[in-house]
Amino acid sequence: MTKIIAFANQKGGVGKTTTAINIGASLAAIKKRVLLIDLDQQGNAGTGLGFQRASHRESVYGVIMGTANASDNILTTAVKGMHLLPSSQALAGADIDLLDMENREYRLRDALQPILPYYDFILLDCPPALGFLTINALTAADSVIIPLQCEFFALEGVQQLTDTISIVKEKWNPQLDILGVLLTMYERRYNVTRAVDDDVRTAFGDKVFKTVVPRNVRVSEAPSHGMPALFYDFNSTGAQAYLRVATEVVQRVEGENYGE
Repeated sequence: MTKIIAFANQKGGVGKTTTAINIGASLAAIKKRVLLIDLDQQGNAGTGLGFQRASHRESVYGVIMGTANASDNILTTAVKGMHLLPSSQALAGADIDLLDMENREYRLRDALQPILPYYDFILLDCPPALGFLTINALTAADSVIIPLQCEFFALEGVQQLTDTISIVKEKWNPQLDILGVLLTMYERRYNVTRAVDDDVRTAFGDKVFKTVVPRNVRVSEAPSHGMPALFYDFNSTGAQAYLRVATEVVQRVEGENYGE
């Protein structure tokens, strides 16, 4: 059964897109069929996988608006087993365009139904805002991964996201839950990192992934070469961390009662 996971955090710069790309690539590396959907108008998920935005025939915008089929606009990436449904600049106006549309919260969920049998995991890279695109992602998703940068204001704004998740769960998607909170850009030598780690684990308990993603130059360099860290430098600490996170993801969706 296909698992749909949204990567969400309205705070920018937390490693959300990097996390979506690298968990997707890691899942593909362990023989899972993966589709990454770029819901951010900046299109960084696509460029991080080696695509130029101008080359897209269509984008997820047309799929949500009902003018295009998802299956006709999926791109094959250089990562075996991993596909991409790209973004475009048109997403900038999507929240306004969705205002008066029928079933506006369910547009993405309904559009994905025909392609579900082809994938083990569909990953949704949400924009850094809690608008209709993010609501569409949360309504379509089974669960949410929240990347958190290890900095002083890490938990600031997360309460708003968890409140939104609760609202979506109550109104539109009763199955939705937090799959995990992932600590990114982790610097063990800094006191603030250890303090944030303690605070996040106190707040979220076993929802926090055991694996943390260290701050790693190779992970930062990889997007400029159009590839995930796992394929840019397999042995780097960041690539290996994401591989371990992907293993935790599989364990949680397949074997653990993470929603209880």
